[in-house]
Amino acid sequence: MRLATQHVRAALLGTTLVGGVALLAGTQVGWADAPAPIDAQQAGDYSEGYAELVKALTPAVVAVRAETSRNGAAEGSMPEPGTPDMREFFERYFGTPEGPMPQERPGGPRVGLGSGFIISADGLIVTNAHVIGGADEVEVVLEDDRSLPATVRGVDPLTDLALLDVDTDEPLPFVSFADSEDVEVGDKVLAIGNPFGLGGTVTSGIVSALGRNLGSGPYDDFLQIDAPINRGNSGGPTFNLDGEVVGVNTAIYSPTGGNVGIGFAIASNLAGEVIADLRDDGTLSRGWLGVGIQNVDETLAGHFGVEAGEGVLVTSVQPESPAEAAELRPGDVITSVDGEAVSSAGMLSRMVASLEPGRETSFGILRDGETETAAVTLGERPQPQELAAADPGAEEDTEAPRLGLTLAPLDEATRARLGLAEDVGVMIAGVEPNSPAAEAGLRRDDVIVRIGETSVGDPEEASEAVREQLADAADGVLMLLNRGGAQRFAVVTVEVS
Repeated sequence: MRLATQHVRAALLGTTLVGGVALLAGTQVGWADAPAPIDAQQAGDYSEGYAELVKALTPAVVAVRAETSRNGAAEGSMPEPGTPDMREFFERYFGTPEGPMPQERPGGPRVGLGSGFIISADGLIVTNAHVIGGADEVEVVLEDDRSLPATVRGVDPLTDLALLDVDTDEPLPFVSFADSEDVEVGDKVLAIGNPFGLGGTVTSGIVSALGRNLGSGPYDDFLQIDAPINRGNSGGPTFNLDGEVVGVNTAIYSPTGGNVGIGFAIASNLAGEVIADLRDDGTLSRGWLGVGIQNVDETLAGHFGVEAGEGVLVTSVQPESPAEAAELRPGDVITSVDGEAVSSAGMLSRMVASLEPGRETSFGILRDGETETAAVTLGERPQPQELAAADPGAEEDTEAPRLGLTLAPLDEATRARLGLAEDVGVMIAGVEPNSPAAEAGLRRDDVIVRIGETSVGDPEEASEAVREQLADAADGVLMLLNRGGAQRFAVVTVEVS
């Protein structure tokens, strides 16, 4: 299930992420001779409640306070009140044009409050990247009300994880990650955190669903829980009843900004991998293939000779990437990585990211109905870069037959910004409501790169390519689109008379 972005609310405040080498369940992160993690396993069925379990776990959960100066805030910090960025922020995360601000003195610094948990006796602490993003100063507050200054060990925006470090003269109580592969829908869980600045708050519930993709990044892997979490719970732990962390609380689904019983936590296996990599040197090293991808749904499956949910469709290949060197191309369906079947774009992204750059990897490919194997030497994933938006300019429109599209020539500046070859691409200037194109999800300012197997460079070529597909009695027109620099396939279904 993909949730509407405007209804996914960040549990709030901070900015930090993680990723990398697998952190095995129960593995310590800290001194080689540090004491073992908190042993909170309890006998019985908890029919009398969770008091003893909570007493054991709460000392390892902290409040995170992130202070950001109003002037010169770093990239990723909270936008200024009253600005379009602030309105967009609250519409995205709270469902309202404006919303409650972090603690703030007029003309003074902004202070964000979130949660975190200790994973090593020497003071390594996990939280969300969005909790500490852009902060000038970060401190953590322990259960005994001690405040300790914290340094940011590493951040991974793509998974919304961060690793903090505090100096301590004595070992701190800490917890370990569970193996999230063992988590099942219906398992009981506890969430502990700092909602609304109310430290040490405990809520309980069950795991409602596994493997949720919120569209927040390429490596989404969320547990859905019904244990109530609210603003300030971000970065805090979700525990199983053995006292192990199964997830890092990150977001809620809410039309109003309040809790409605649907929360999301980053699965512990993904969080553990990221944190372990950040722990080494504060940076992440991810394998990189260099392709745009999308899932194969029912409308696409027949065009590529696969079953829906079988393999992942390549929509674009980046220049000078490992994929280009291996001669992968748009329209290929990646079916496996080193012999392991691939069923979704998210799964493929996580599999590639977990592999070491420079590693030769075998990809199963379905191309034009034939099965092939491609040997690819993976690169290292570049840092995320913001893509420029397309500007179609004013041009005369041409109507594409039967689809409900109005097309316009693409200017060279826009073509260059989108990374398209010369004479490739046609701008969609309008989409008729309730038309086949609208039903297929096409939008104004999308760029049509290819129709069927034909690259198109102007409205006339696009119209002719559509006519050719319809003349062949096809029940749909397969298009390769470029939307804001990212490419994807779409099928516009039409009735052929």
